[in-house]
Amino acid sequence: QVDDFDQMTNISKVLREKLRTCAHMRLPEIESEQRSSDGTIKWLIRLAGGNAVETVFIPEDDRGTLCVSSQVGCPLDCSFCSTAQQGFNRNLAVSEIIGQVQLAAQRLEHDPKKNRRLTNVVMMGMGEPLLNFDNVVAAMNLMLDDHAYGLSRRRVTLSTSGLVPKIDQLREVNPVSLAISLHASNNEMRNVLVPINKTYPIAELLDACRRYAEVQPHGHITFEYVMLSGINDSVEQAEQLVELLSDIPSKINLIPFNPFPGSDYKRSSNNAINRFRDVLMQAGLVTVTRRPRGDDIDAACGQLVGKVEAKGLHHRKRKESQSVEVRA
Repeated sequence: QVDDFDQMTNISKVLREKLRTCAHMRLPEIESEQRSSDGTIKWLIRLAGGNAVETVFIPEDDRGTLCVSSQVGCPLDCSFCSTAQQGFNRNLAVSEIIGQVQLAAQRLEHDPKKNRRLTNVVMMGMGEPLLNFDNVVAAMNLMLDDHAYGLSRRRVTLSTSGLVPKIDQLREVNPVSLAISLHASNNEMRNVLVPINKTYPIAELLDACRRYAEVQPHGHITFEYVMLSGINDSVEQAEQLVELLSDIPSKINLIPFNPFPGSDYKRSSNNAINRFRDVLMQAGLVTVTRRPRGDDIDAACGQLVGKVEAKGLHHRKRKESQSVEVRA
């Protein structure tokens, strides 16, 4: 966790002097830090150009997971996601992606609550990682490198809304653990919730998942399914999901919807979530209901906002003169 060349005493003095002349190490700057009552930490990280992204650390008894952003805003328009409603500015550079990991590792090393360490990384923060493919893969390579962070492919997860060609490409170059933001059991519903489905419908997406499962380090694909009251939480839709995933090694994460201002969606009741879960489990599908973490500081799934400066037509949701500030 050293970022001063002079402190790197395990390399020669000559090399240290050379590094000072040709390189520099500069971590992203923290604009704010918020701590949840459940131990979750959210950092608002300032970037060049007036933008900022959010990075979230989620502590568990047996691991510490860092949720990393890959874009400023998001160009996709998933209707239940706060990040998507902010518009899109740009992709993050490799240094800005891996900088989130380095920054978190340093902060956790000196955290007053001991035994907090970074063991897992999920590319599930702001943005669609596969739309920033080259930079995300380069950053994940550093996460996996034994001379960098030394994480296994099992402990690095990329979550995508379903860009089929890029899933196949990822399978070839860096098959980390894969999570799919599915959220619907039929095309009609998914076209509304995850509009990229109009380009890559469910059948094509699941075919890509079958191909990916051949090299998947976990031996299964994780499917994320946000639970929206009266929208996608019926027993019939659970039965459709069973049929869709019957021949794919799967783990299903049911995610209670995390509300944000301006959204008309409501979280499914516990009874509805349990009924949905029971249908899946009775069919033999591994199913987990994700416990919301950090929702009191807007750090839960789908709540990340950051600060997205308007940029022409890419900024669909806001006037050009506005920026979107992180909510306290």
